[in-house]
Amino acid sequence: MKTKKHITVCGNTAVARIAYKTNEVCAIYPITPSSKMSELVEQWSATKQENIFDTIPSVFEMQSEAGVAGAMHGALQTGTLSTTFTASQGLLLMLPNMYKIAGELTPNVIHVATRSISTHALSVFGDHSDIMAVRSSGYAMLGSASVQEAQDFALISQAATLQSRIPFIHFFDGFRTSHETSKIEEISDSIINEMMDFECIQNHRNRALNPNNPVIRGTAQGAEVFFQSREAVNPYYNSCPDIVQNKMDAFAELTGRHYKIFDYVGAKNAEYIIISMASSTETVEETINYLNANGEKYGLIKVRLFRPFSKKHIIKALPETVKSIAVLDRTKEPGATGEPLYLDVVQSIFEAFQNKEISIFPKIVGGRYGLSSKEFTPNMVVAFPKNRTV
Repeated sequence: MKTKKHITVCGNTAVARIAYKTNEVCAIYPITPSSKMSELVEQWSATKQENIFDTIPSVFEMQSEAGVAGAMHGALQTGTLSTTFTASQGLLLMLPNMYKIAGELTPNVIHVATRSISTHALSVFGDHSDIMAVRSSGYAMLGSASVQEAQDFALISQAATLQSRIPFIHFFDGFRTSHETSKIEEISDSIINEMMDFECIQNHRNRALNPNNPVIRGTAQGAEVFFQSREAVNPYYNSCPDIVQNKMDAFAELTGRHYKIFDYVGAKNAEYIIISMASSTETVEETINYLNANGEKYGLIKVRLFRPFSKKHIIKALPETVKSIAVLDRTKEPGATGEPLYLDVVQSIFEAFQNKEISIFPKIVGGRYGLSSKEFTPNMVVAFPKNRTV
C-alpha cells in the first residue's frame, strides 16, 4: 500500500492545484478572497509546470470577470477544458455566460471562495449571497466544509461535470476555508488520472466547434420550439445527483475518504436535526457530538450538493425519528418567504409527506447565520434545541 503524502496548505492552494492539473485554459481576474487561486495558476504556468495531460495550461488575465466568462466560454466551445476562480460581484458578472454554458450542456467548473454581495455596504468577507444569486443559472453547486474537502471536491466536481455535462460551481467559505491553513492528505497525480474519465474528455473535444463538422449552436428560437428545447435538459439534471454520488464513491475507493451528497451525522434516533452547508457544519458537528455524549439526541445533515437539489437523497438521509428541523442559511433574501436552502428542504419534505414516503411531517424552521463572516459559535448551535426551535 502506498504511503499517503500529507501537505500543509490553505484552501485556495489546495483547490488551485487540482484545477490547474485538470484544465488547459484558466481565464482569471483576481478578486478577494479567491485571488490566491488565480495568482498560483499564473505562477505555475509561467514556470512551465505541466498538468495531467503533460501540457502547460494557458493562463489569461482579462479586463474584468465579464471578460473572464467570455474567454472561458469561448475556450470551452473549442473543446478545451477551462476553469476560473471568483467570488461576490465577480461571479455575478459571469452570469450571462453561465446561463449559456449550462444551456449548452458544457462541462466546466468555476471555483468560488464565497463572499458577501455588496448591498448597503461593501464587504470582502464570506457568506453565501454570491452563490445563491446565481443558483438559477443551471450550474450544479457542490460545497466544501474544510481544506481537505475543498481539495477533494475540486476533483470530484471536475469528474462529475465531464460525465454529467452539467457545469459546476465548487464553493467553499471565503476566508474561513479559503485562507485556513491545514494539514491534509494530498491527492496524487495517479488518483487524479483515475478519477478523470478520458472518454468523457474526448466526447467534450468531439463537441467542439469545427468548420469541417458544422453544427447549429447559439440560435434564436421562437415560442414554437424554445419551451420544448428548454425542457429537454431535464434528464441530465435528474441523473446528476447520482453521478456525483458515484464519483464520491469512486473517490472513496481510491482514497478511503467517504462523502455523501447529503451526509448525516449524529444520533441514529435523533429527534432534532440541523441542516446546513459548508464550514458551519464543522461547528455544528462538534457541538452535537458533545451534546449527544451527554445523553441528547441531535443530528446534522451536511448538504454537499445544493444544485441539483435531490429530494430522494435528502429524505434518505433523514432519520425516521425526526420531530423538528432547523435549516441554516448563510444569506439573506429580502422579501422571500424563506431563504433558499430552507425553501428547498421544506418543499422536498412536503412532497415526500404528500407521496407517503414519510409518515410524519416534522416542524421545520429557518434561520440565518454568519452573514459577512459573522462568528458562528457552539453557543449559537446549542440555542436551537434549547429553545425547541428544532
